[in-house]
Formats: sequence, structure tokens, C-alpha cells
Amino acid sequence: MIKYYFTIKYKTKDMNMPKRQFNSNRGERIASKVQTLVAEILRDVWGDDKTVAGVSLVGAVAHGGLQFVRLFYYSRNPDIESVQKRLDEITKMVRFELAHRMNQKYVPDIKFQYDDTLDKAEKIDELLNNL
Repeated sequence: MIKYYFTIKYKTKDMNMPKRQFNSNRGERIASKVQTLVAEILRDVWGDDKTVAGVSLVGAVAHGGLQFVRLFYYSRNPDIESVQKRLDEITKMVRFELAHRMNQKYVPDIKFQYDDTLDKAEKIDELLNNL
């Protein structure tokens, strides 16, 4: 009977070595990719909808282990409540279309949130001009 012996070499770590800190920007990349694709979806599929046509995506942040992406938008429509309501209505359809366009195993949940940075900047400018 012939016996085969295999040797496996393992890299051993020095237990006193500090662990390396990884600066992973995967969340930023996923959020940016989702932002770009959702902007294309809104333009291509809902471009005729007057409520959605004035929406511009200005930022995205990934949360929860990349399972959730919050998309920040700005709208030229003064009625932000109706825009938010419409975006909430089409979120499932946008995510379904996003799943077709992304080449990933898992598609994160998305939520639209109004970005009021420009409104706050206008108020600050107005206050500074009144000084």
C-alpha cells in the first residue's frame, strides 16, 4: 500500500503584530454606483413624469453593511411633499430596475431624502446681506 503525504505550508502571524487597519471605500463606491444608475433610471423611465423630471440626485450614502443606500435629491419643484410622495411610490420599481442594471449579487434598499443644503445656504446669504 502506498501512502501519500502532503505538506501544507501556512503563513504564521506573529501574535504580537498589530492588526492592519483597512481603509475600505467600498461603501462609497457602491453608493456612487447606485446614485448614477438611479439617476439614469429616473431619466429613462420616469422622464415624462413632471414631478420626477425636476429631481436631481446630489449625493448618496451607504449604511448598514451596504444593505441600504440613502439618496439625497434636490428638486426644482417647490412642492417637496408631493415630490417625496411620488418618489416613495416608485421606489420599489426603481429598485427592481436597478437590480437589472447592477451586476451584483445583492441590490441595496434605497430611500430618497430631500437635501435642503441649498435652501439653508440661501437663508445664510440672505442673513449676511441684511447685516
